[in-house]
Amino acid sequence: MLLAFIAIIAGLVLLVWSSDKFVDGAVGLAEGLGMSKAMIGLTIVALGTSAPEIVVSIMAALAESPELAFGNAVGSNIANIGLVLGVTALIAALPVSPGLLKQDLPALLAVTAAAGFLCSDHTLSQQDGWAMMVMLLLLMYLMFRYKKEHKDEIISPESEEDIPDLGMKESVFWFILGTTILIGSSRLLVWGAIEVATALQISEVVIGLTIVAIGTSLPELAASVASALRRHHDIALGNIIGSNILNLLAVLSAGAVIYPIEISQQNFLRDYGAMTGITLLLAVFIFWPRKNRQLSKPEGAVLLIGYLGYLGFLYQQTVTA
Repeated sequence: MLLAFIAIIAGLVLLVWSSDKFVDGAVGLAEGLGMSKAMIGLTIVALGTSAPEIVVSIMAALAESPELAFGNAVGSNIANIGLVLGVTALIAALPVSPGLLKQDLPALLAVTAAAGFLCSDHTLSQQDGWAMMVMLLLLMYLMFRYKKEHKDEIISPESEEDIPDLGMKESVFWFILGTTILIGSSRLLVWGAIEVATALQISEVVIGLTIVAIGTSLPELAASVASALRRHHDIALGNIIGSNILNLLAVLSAGAVIYPIEISQQNFLRDYGAMTGITLLLAVFIFWPRKNRQLSKPEGAVLLIGYLGYLGFLYQQTVTA
């Protein structure tokens, strides 16, 4: 089992590194082909930040372990809100932009409800997966239109501001290298996760909800904390909400279109329910009427405590049971 843990750690490290290089290369290629920075930020960079979760989901489905894909997507959403936003808000209160109120958060709530409806029969079929991908394309189109019409209300994502300036040859090199290592590291991570789940006699869903989800959320945590310490914390909320939308419509669907995902009643009620609950709690904090709309430090503490409580409940149910 030691080898499996080493595979998980090595897989996560290489996954994070290669996803950055993949995005850099893809962005350079897109710029070389004449794509605007706004479109690059909304498509390639946005999807690229979720590349680790997407590729892990695909590899899990190819390994006929779709439960790992479900745990990865749902667990990442819970960790993004409870861990990433909770810790970041404890460092500095996070301001809420008008665009987030009018577009991003309502979109996340709608996507959470729609994905929950598709999962409610305890099977996410291939048809459900394709339907979620269509929803993703439609949502990206609507968000692009909104962004063009309300430029003054929208805070540019950090990823869009940091689009690299690479030559075509360098872009091709990093794109190919990043893609290759991204695929290889995700296979390594999935193998390690399956081996650990088998050795400990716990479900692959739990491994996806914890080790894999937290591991793939660490880059967002590091970036958000660093931004807060530099007082560039005005984009953290938008980035996390966008990531959570992609986790449901891209990560979850990517696994389902390859191999249907069977979702037990316990996993749906406990885990999807926990994700829905913490998403609604975030919405209450953000929509709560006040003079300065922000996610405050006490609210960040509540989110973090809620996340730790969920992990404790998960541990009690799976390890001590």
